[in-house]
Amino acid sequence: MREMPLKDFAFEQFPKEGKIGGSRCTNCQRLYVPPRPICSECYCSELVWVRLKGSGTLKAFTVIHVAPPAMIRQGYDRNHPYCSGVVQLDEGPRVVARIEGIDPMKPGNIRVGMRMIASFLHIMEGNAETTLLAFRPT
Repeated sequence: MREMPLKDFAFEQFPKEGKIGGSRCTNCQRLYVPPRPICSECYCSELVWVRLKGSGTLKAFTVIHVAPPAMIRQGYDRNHPYCSGVVQLDEGPRVVARIEGIDPMKPGNIRVGMRMIASFLHIMEGNAETTLLAFRPT
């Protein structure tokens, strides 16, 4: 994992570059994803950016049939659900993200314990592009 001072990097840069970033407390070494400026363990404000591998294990998931407005604009609805899950990264933290590369209409094929790898979604809304973290089975 590569580290750099928290103040020297913008969180949005990591996903745009296809990377997962977090913050590590320089005092107690606790790792946070998404990054935060203060450690909730020891309350230290000396945190550094850390680049993570982006691999982990699916710990929980749900298939969502009733989508919020932003997801409806992307084409999801009762007949076109999507999957969201909790992935525990190999470095330890758990991340909630969309799960891609699976068939949400067949949730019996999705298994807790599946190995996952980070994937980045580039979503256009109007003239603005947003990059979102997602995971897919390895």
